[in-house]
Amino acid sequence: MKNNIERERKVRGLTQSALGELLGVSRQTIISIERGRYNPSLALAFQIARVFGCTIEDIFVYDEEEEST
Repeated sequence: MKNNIERERKVRGLTQSALGELLGVSRQTIISIERGRYNPSLALAFQIARVFGCTIEDIFVYDEEEEST
């Protein structure tokens, strides 16, 4: 699943570590989510959206073609 976390994080001047602290996860978790190697739980996705003041759909982009390969 693609996401806009890195863009939103940088717009707000947050480091990966700072975002991780706000969400109660490690910097490594943020890195993995940003790179698309890890899909967060629904609860964490809602937390991320809340931190950025966006909807989940603004942050996470479901790519049907990617899922079918």
